[in-house]
Amino acid sequence: MIHHEIAVLALNDVVAFDLGVPTQIFGAARDDDERRLYRVRVCTPDGAPVRTSGGFLVQPGEGPEVLAEADTVVVAGIHGGAPMTEGRLEPVVAEALARRRPDARLMSICTGAFVLAAAGVLDGRRAATHWYHADRFRALYPKVRLDADVLFVDDGDVLTSAGVGAGIDLCLHVVRRDHGTEVANRAARRSVVPPWREGGQSQFIERPLPDPTGTSTAATRAWALGHLDEPLSLTRLARQAGMSVRTFTRRFREETGVSPAQWLLGRRVEEARRLLETTDLPIDRVAARAGFGTATSMRQHLHAAVGVSPTAYRRTFGRTGG
Repeated sequence: MIHHEIAVLALNDVVAFDLGVPTQIFGAARDDDERRLYRVRVCTPDGAPVRTSGGFLVQPGEGPEVLAEADTVVVAGIHGGAPMTEGRLEPVVAEALARRRPDARLMSICTGAFVLAAAGVLDGRRAATHWYHADRFRALYPKVRLDADVLFVDDGDVLTSAGVGAGIDLCLHVVRRDHGTEVANRAARRSVVPPWREGGQSQFIERPLPDPTGTSTAATRAWALGHLDEPLSLTRLARQAGMSVRTFTRRFREETGVSPAQWLLGRRVEEARRLLETTDLPIDRVAARAGFGTATSMRQHLHAAVGVSPTAYRRTFGRTGG
C-alpha cells in the first residue's frame, strides 16, 4: 500500500537531471517487505509535453489534477521562463499550483526555488538555490532569506535545495525524515549514491576527490567512523592523519565543506538514529555508543537535528518499539 503521494511538476525548460532525481530516490524507498513507500507521478501545468534543458521533450504521465491529490509537490529546476526573468508565474503555472492541497508539503530542486518564490510561498522563509543564480534570485525575490552556501534548507513544510546533486541530498533527507535512517540508507544504496550529506554543508568543496599524494583526510574520516564511541579531539584526528592541526582542519574543510567538529557531530547523530531504529539498547548505552557521553547530550543534539527526543524517535522509527 502506498502511504504518500508525490507530484513532480515539470515546466518548460525543465532541468532533465532534476526531473529524474525525485522519481529515482522516492521510488527507491521501500519498507522491510520491499513495498514502495511513495507513489511518484510527473505532471505538467496543462498535461502537455515540455521541453527540457537537454534538448528533448518529456511527455508527462499526468496533468495538473494530480497536484490536488499530492501529499508532497516537488518543483524541478528550470532554465529560463518568467520565474527566472520577470519574477512572476505564467498564468497556466499559477493555476496549476493553486490546485495543490493547503497542507501539501512543498519542495524545489535547484532553480525550482524561483517558481516557489514567484508563487509567494517563500516570502520570509530561508531557502536555497543554485549558487550561480543567487544574485538574480535576490534581485527578483528580496523577501526571501536566501542562503546560497548550503546544500538544502528544511523549513518544515517547505524545503529547497541547491543545484544538481543537492537534489539527491534533499530527497534522501526527506525519506530519512519520513521513515528513518535505515530506509533512507537502503534507498541510497539502491540508487548507488552517498547516503548522507548534511544540508548545512557548503556548496563549494575545493577538493572533492582524495589527494593522490596521500595527504587526504579520507582515511582519517573512515577511521573515525569506527571509533565514534571514543573521545575524538581535533588533536587526535590530526595526529591520526599525520598532519598538524592547522593543516588537517584546512584540508578537512576543503574536502567535506564542513569543519571536523560539524562532520563528527553529524556522524554521531546518524549513528544514534541508526541504533535507536535497529536496537533495543537503553538510551544511555545508545548515547555512549554514538559518542555523546551522556543521554542528556544526545537528547539535545538529536532534538536539534530532528526535532524529537530519543524516546520519541525510537517510538516512531524503531523496530523494537523502545
